[in-house]
Amino acid sequence: MAVKVLVVDDSGFFRRRVSEILSADPTIQVVGTATNGKEAIDQALALKPDVITMDYEMPMMDGITAVRHIMQRCPTPVLMFSSLTHEGARVTLDALDAGAVDYLPKNFEDISRNPEKVKQLLCEKVHTISRSNRRFGSYASHAPVAAPAPASSSHVPASSLTSPTAARTPVPARTTAPAVAPAHSPAPKRKPYKLVAIGTSTGGPVALQRVLTQLPANFPAPIVLIQHMPAAFTKAFAERLDKLCRISVKEAEDGDMLRPGLALLAPGGKQMMIDGRGTVKILPGDERLNYKPCVDITFASAAKSYGDKVLSVVLTGMGADGREGARLLKQGGSTVWAQDEASCVIYGMPMAIVKANLADAIYSLDEIGKHLVEACV
Repeated sequence: MAVKVLVVDDSGFFRRRVSEILSADPTIQVVGTATNGKEAIDQALALKPDVITMDYEMPMMDGITAVRHIMQRCPTPVLMFSSLTHEGARVTLDALDAGAVDYLPKNFEDISRNPEKVKQLLCEKVHTISRSNRRFGSYASHAPVAAPAPASSSHVPASSLTSPTAARTPVPARTTAPAVAPAHSPAPKRKPYKLVAIGTSTGGPVALQRVLTQLPANFPAPIVLIQHMPAAFTKAFAERLDKLCRISVKEAEDGDMLRPGLALLAPGGKQMMIDGRGTVKILPGDERLNYKPCVDITFASAAKSYGDKVLSVVLTGMGADGREGARLLKQGGSTVWAQDEASCVIYGMPMAIVKANLADAIYSLDEIGKHLVEACV
């Protein structure tokens, strides 16, 4: 059965090109278009698409407002188009908070000059998010994810930066086959970890927010974060997390030192490694690698530098990045956790960990932050 798509954009050129690209795939059917957010809501209710592609800047109602209304009235996976700028990153992160599943850079030149590359990427994204776990029924009833920062903290309360709709508990996907794995793992054993390493991709921005906002300011272990994200986005994402969390968060720079209570986010378009002295090395992104940053590379460097003193976590995401790095961590005696299927947006990366028998524990997204606090001494 073809994936039904609603295309939303105020640009007639962009609507036509996206519709043409998607319609060229026999497994995708464009069932309608809309020119603004209000039309998008009406069309979503009437056509019940499997996926909606959504622009942000539109007349009458912007894309983020439209996403919030759609998630409340007819929850549907949304793919946002965004500009590769700091402001575009901020808007995209707001859209993900509102309920969008994923995003693509909106580049008119690429659509004109590289139609085959754009077609492949766009169709892959549409198929992936059509299988996501974002079909949930009580979207508007969930409470905010972020805990307020202590009064003495320099961070502002999370409630002033994220909408109440940012937290939700997706139901299991309709088409994803479960891996053979325990439904629940016991609480972790306490250990003096020298590093917590977290890797993620699709669905990761909201997942990381939900995990990190549960950590206290005096969290005893340094943290490194590897999120598949464009270079223009990681600085804005780190700034956002820093405002929401009790711990400090920053985009990693070459020469940064690991320290407790600090999370370093791998910069987009580059690779992050850690040495045994706790120094972060930022390297150019290798064009031969699919992911920049790559979870496997950071995990592998952590395994070499810290032996059995790493607690690694693989969260929601497409593909299998992190599996080989996790294998090296396990061989060195370190601990590997995977997010469970039901709470993943895309059960790809964690499933690769589980199927390879590398997971020491499998936890729901809401359990991971709590268990990180319990595990680290």
